[in-house]
Amino acid sequence: MPAMLEVVIDSVRVSLMSPQRVVVLRETEGERYLPIWVGPYEAEAITVALQEIEMVRPLTHDLLKNVFGTFNARIIRMEIVALREDIFYGNIVAEVNGEEINVDSRPSDAIALAVRAHVPILVAQEVLDSAGIIPEQDVQDAEFGPAGEAGAGEGSDRLSIFEDFIDKLDINDADDEEKGN
Repeated sequence: MPAMLEVVIDSVRVSLMSPQRVVVLRETEGERYLPIWVGPYEAEAITVALQEIEMVRPLTHDLLKNVFGTFNARIIRMEIVALREDIFYGNIVAEVNGEEINVDSRPSDAIALAVRAHVPILVAQEVLDSAGIIPEQDVQDAEFGPAGEAGAGEGSDRLSIFEDFIDKLDINDADDEEKGN
């Protein structure tokens, strides 16, 4: 088995250019992040579980968790084991009758299930080595606030252009012109 590193969900982000979402995983014992593109429904399933929202009826991932439980299978962990041709490959690792089994899964579905089952998410070191990113500290501080929300904590340099524009406006002249019409 390859060396595995534990990660946590840092955030679920929206792409403004497409219907895709990005789940950003953060290495627990390091500073690398792993962005994984997921569909909007999978992102919603992950977000619902993270926020611990109770649904009236089980969603697909709740159903899958219930099926594991019905068959006395205990979910142990979720793994992202490979990245080939820009596609991530995942496993749901469960224990059935004392035997460990791997269930092939899309990482997005396995993450949604891992959040519900409160189990660790692991990533193969080679996947983090090839697809993990380390954000530059000043870019991270300027673009993302403490909760990782885009737009929070923007630096004053980025806003100075707007301040210059506003300072150059002559509001009194605009009021005089409007009254003269």
